[in-house]
Amino acid sequence: MPRLSEIYIYPIKSLAGIKVDHWEVSRTGLKYDRKWMLVDDQQQFLSQRSLPKMALLKTQIIGQQLIISAPDRADLVLILEPPTTMLSREVTVWDDKCLAHEVNQSASQWFSDFLQFPCTLVYQPDENIRTVDQKYALADDQTSFSDGFPFLIVSDASLALLNQQMALSLSMRRFRPNLVMTDCSAYAEDKWRKISIGEIDFRLPKPCSRCSVPQIDPDTALIDKEPLRTLAQTRKWNNKVFFGQNALHDGLGILQTGDAVVVHETGPAQPPLSTQA
Repeated sequence: MPRLSEIYIYPIKSLAGIKVDHWEVSRTGLKYDRKWMLVDDQQQFLSQRSLPKMALLKTQIIGQQLIISAPDRADLVLILEPPTTMLSREVTVWDDKCLAHEVNQSASQWFSDFLQFPCTLVYQPDENIRTVDQKYALADDQTSFSDGFPFLIVSDASLALLNQQMALSLSMRRFRPNLVMTDCSAYAEDKWRKISIGEIDFRLPKPCSRCSVPQIDPDTALIDKEPLRTLAQTRKWNNKVFFGQNALHDGLGILQTGDAVVVHETGPAQPPLSTQA
């Protein structure tokens, strides 16, 4: 039976994530996952796609503080529950516009100085609801500042096969999943439609198309040709490459590594590739 082997949260969109053994699931996904985001002067979200140095920014949650670390700089310390009196602004994540609040000017300046790019750190309070694309979701499905879905699921066997095809040993961190499964075959998740992990039910409506971020080494911010070169040979469909499955949750609670993964419903592989090897 598949099991949950790794859990990752990404408090600030496109910064380094945090690996945890157990974590609370809230209405928008893993608690604090992508509740913060950097935006440019047009209020458009920023990511490693345009600023690879974002990969070098590490995050920690200690007590009621979010701590951001950068090479050769003093840590930035933020409170986990910012006051709701902050100035509201409309920000853009892909095709979505949603309300957010600037955390404070000194935090924004800290990021601007490190990235050498003017940016603003914003936060999504719980009352600012961002719904998921209704082509794939229910009316009350929510997410924070993720690309579109509250969860990304990948199996470790899928990465093992990809690494074998590349003759490399790339880290799972390149693919930025929330939940990693073990004890299943490579790309088994392509056929999963409804699963439960521990006591929480999930729907997997759509595969995850990949941008250039997996090409960025999370330790150096240097850009490689892999894994997109091999994914373009093995996982390409409709001019996009796919790795992992987007997921939505139907309950709240706690996820714990080692939780059993029960597959309740399967369907044709998504994307519809003729072979997975």
